[in-house]
Amino acid sequence: MLSANRALGSIGAGFCREEDCPHHPVDGWTAVDSNGVVHVHPKRRAEPAEWAWVLAHSLLHLGFGHVPPGPGQGRAAVRREEPDACLRAARCAVVNRFLATFAVGRPPFELPQPVGGDEEELAARWRRDGLPRIPGTAGGEPDHLTVPRTPNTPEDWTTAFAAALTRTMSAAMDVAGGRREELDGARTPERPWTRALNWFISSYPLLGGIAAGITLVADAELARAQGIAVAAVSAEAGEIYLNPLLHLTDEEWRFVLAHEMLHAALRHQDRCGPRDPYLFNVAADYVVNGWLVEMGVGAMPEGLLHDPQLRGLSAEEVYDRIARDQRRLRRLATLAGKGKSDLLGEPLAHRPKDYVDLDDFYRRGLLQGFELHQRERGLLPAGLVEEIRALAHPPLPWDARLARWFDEFVPRPAAVRSYARPSRRQASTPDIPRAGRYFPPEEVARCTFGVVLDTSGSMSRPLLGKALGAIASYAAARDVPAARVVFCDAAPHDAGFLPPEEIAGRVRVRGRGGTVLQPGIDLLERAEDFPARAPILVITDGECDVLRIRREHAYLLPRGAPLPFTPRGPVFALQ
Repeated sequence: MLSANRALGSIGAGFCREEDCPHHPVDGWTAVDSNGVVHVHPKRRAEPAEWAWVLAHSLLHLGFGHVPPGPGQGRAAVRREEPDACLRAARCAVVNRFLATFAVGRPPFELPQPVGGDEEELAARWRRDGLPRIPGTAGGEPDHLTVPRTPNTPEDWTTAFAAALTRTMSAAMDVAGGRREELDGARTPERPWTRALNWFISSYPLLGGIAAGITLVADAELARAQGIAVAAVSAEAGEIYLNPLLHLTDEEWRFVLAHEMLHAALRHQDRCGPRDPYLFNVAADYVVNGWLVEMGVGAMPEGLLHDPQLRGLSAEEVYDRIARDQRRLRRLATLAGKGKSDLLGEPLAHRPKDYVDLDDFYRRGLLQGFELHQRERGLLPAGLVEEIRALAHPPLPWDARLARWFDEFVPRPAAVRSYARPSRRQASTPDIPRAGRYFPPEEVARCTFGVVLDTSGSMSRPLLGKALGAIASYAAARDVPAARVVFCDAAPHDAGFLPPEEIAGRVRVRGRGGTVLQPGIDLLERAEDFPARAPILVITDGECDVLRIRREHAYLLPRGAPLPFTPRGPVFALQ
């Protein structure tokens, strides 16, 4: 029963049943010494399940490092301080608590309720408050002993037990995930890409959370039909498509899977924007491969993109550098093949599946893995750390950023109190005069802003409606009495000052011709009834001339629409 447990079977202990052994307990079951020998009472009678529990208790003392090697030669000759009764009892309590969840046999005596805390905490608490009754396997004697070291003492039981426990948990996860039929029964040969994925789950915390939720699709026909040379990823589906006919080592499969998981987790597909998708994929490959080589994750297969001179750059910066020579870059190959992107926008049709809350899944998995990795595995490339931390603070939506712009540059009317104005008096003190509250006309006139609205034929009606609705809602929220609106197509059309409720209603949009916005901006800047410090909001689809604005301003554009010039004011991408 004991040897059937893989973790406990890894502890190479010896067993002594000699009647004249000086170390076997007089009124107990077993005691284990620092040479890895379990001394068993030769005449104690118990059921097999009880003996299995007792022997497991002794072996766990070895696996937990409770019985370090005794005095011997070299450094081991230094005699260690013997633990007191409280520390011995705390060690037995920790072992009993572990066995309560490990399910090996059954205890031959009644156990107290498990207590929280590690060995040192429990020992300190019991030294202060008194030692409770914590049963061991040696009756009233110590059940783990330090004896002189022998030449055949095993090396390290703690390391062997930790490695075997990890293998046991990985096997249990294989059963839960359907990768094998039984925990201890016959299993189908494990594929190298499956071994690589399991390695991330068990040994690489940075990507372990992502790997646990990723599905590997190794279908030769699917890879051939889609032209996938090595691998491709669909972040939307949470799937990595592999070419199973490719012969790579386990280390190379680790590199390939880490490459695709970082593509999905850092959302390179969504960050492409108006850029060329394939060239941005190439730029992201240079960055990701550089990180993986620096971190030493697996071995990079031959022919992948890697340039040490691009170290420390983001995917967007690499794109700006390589986009100058597109003819040469078209001959470079990603993991999907030459001239193909391994970032798939849509999942490949091979089976139905539901996909929900992808942003939260990738962000949470990578952030949790990052925290574990920092504690266990050490440092990461600075560029990767910056991108992971950026995931913890996703960018604000365009409407929230536009609201902040209004808060900063569009003042809110400030009320003034004066005794020259009538005031409502409190009923309890009607004889005390109080100052009235009102808004001076000059204060109200100062709180406004200008809108230059592109009404050319390229502006769609839904876009115009969203833009006008955003203006009206924020003007009302800021108590702006009216905003100056100018419609521009081939020529400016001044609509004058419009109150927010009129902007949100049925506004007659003039124009719908060509696009010339500079005259509308000049009209606002030269208008005598428009405050000199009032900001200007330009709403366009980007198909306009070069604009020169001499006061505070901002742009509101559809998502992905570029401006034909470098803007000096903030740009809000309307979605």
